[in-house]
Amino acid sequence: MTATAVPAPPAASKSFKDVWLITIGHALTHWYPATFYLLLPLIGNELGLSYVQIGAILTTQAVAGAISNIPGGLFVDSVGRKGLLMAVSLFWIGAPYLLMSFTHDYWLLLTCAALVGIGNNLWHPTAIPLLAQRYPDRKGLVVSIHGMGGNVGDAVAPLVAGALLTLLTWRQVVVINVIPGIVMSVVLLVLLGRTLATGAPAAKAVPAKRPLREILRDFKPLLANRTLVFLCSSSVFRSMTHGGLLTFLPLYLATDMGYAPLWIGACMAALQITGFIAAPVAGHLSDRMGRRQIVMSSMTVTAVIIVAMIVAGRSNAFVFFIAFLGFFFFSIRAVLQAWLLDATPANMGGSSIGVLFAIQAFGSGIGPIVCGLIADRYGLLATFYFLVGTIVVANMLIFFTPIPERAAEKQRFAGQPAE
Repeated sequence: MTATAVPAPPAASKSFKDVWLITIGHALTHWYPATFYLLLPLIGNELGLSYVQIGAILTTQAVAGAISNIPGGLFVDSVGRKGLLMAVSLFWIGAPYLLMSFTHDYWLLLTCAALVGIGNNLWHPTAIPLLAQRYPDRKGLVVSIHGMGGNVGDAVAPLVAGALLTLLTWRQVVVINVIPGIVMSVVLLVLLGRTLATGAPAAKAVPAKRPLREILRDFKPLLANRTLVFLCSSSVFRSMTHGGLLTFLPLYLATDMGYAPLWIGACMAALQITGFIAAPVAGHLSDRMGRRQIVMSSMTVTAVIIVAMIVAGRSNAFVFFIAFLGFFFFSIRAVLQAWLLDATPANMGGSSIGVLFAIQAFGSGIGPIVCGLIADRYGLLATFYFLVGTIVVANMLIFFTPIPERAAEKQRFAGQPAE
């Protein structure tokens, strides 16, 4: 008993340092797409693209991620090189964006978008279960801190890109944008690979490497988990809202409200900054009050705010509501992930997150293309009616999501009889 208890405090301290390092890497995985959302109006204008074609770029990226996420999650669970996988993922996300800066061909843009979707699937199945394993009693908070990195990337990138676009072309901005990701890939490979080799006791409970046949054996009962099924079903509709909002909010600000790139970047930054502030609060409250209460209340307020944005139309109040939207909408991503990990065994964490992100990518792929069809026919403001509907359906599904019986379910998933 003494031998197992003594090493625990230093391991927890060391793992928390890793939390911040992983969080910085996560920020950069979001940096690239956050910049790309801001560049889309300029790319569409230069290449003469319709709204449907612009939406199809994001749809292609999301569909590629949806197809590759589940195999990626299975691969992560079978491989122990966490630092290497995260470094490869970060580099893989940035390289296709660099290639985009040299093309004038629409089909090559679609190909690069697909490559981004494939590369992104390695990050979350690796990072999120790792953090949850190291902090099993505070996974809502720790996963939320990781989510804050995404909010920082999403918030800072539009501001930087908007400022750079006042001086440079969008192609030059993309080239400059790749440099931080390359540097961070090397840092992750060197520092994180070494720190994870020591391993915390919580992490040692999960085998670093497992045969693929064992992963596949446990994957079928994983898909029968009712909590996973309901959370993924809700996430489809929430991701439709997410994909449609991030694609067409900048277009609405540029086209209907006439904002310059710098001000569009500021608006998108405000959306993410408020999410950054709310994420750890939502994560902490979900650890104390329960996941369902936090998710449902946030989604309900999100629907109300989008309705208020529709009513505001082209007025300045529309921009005012953007910040409130980010506070409630982006705060619950980590809570959903922590809820899923509550219901799944630690040795299948990468696979469960892979399934969740595959479903989310599918929803993110549907959202932009549907919003594009609506915008071409009825105008950009009409897309927000669709987004209200999707977030309402997502909330209804959360209401019926079962709270997992943690011990019994994890034993069944691990192939052990439940008591």
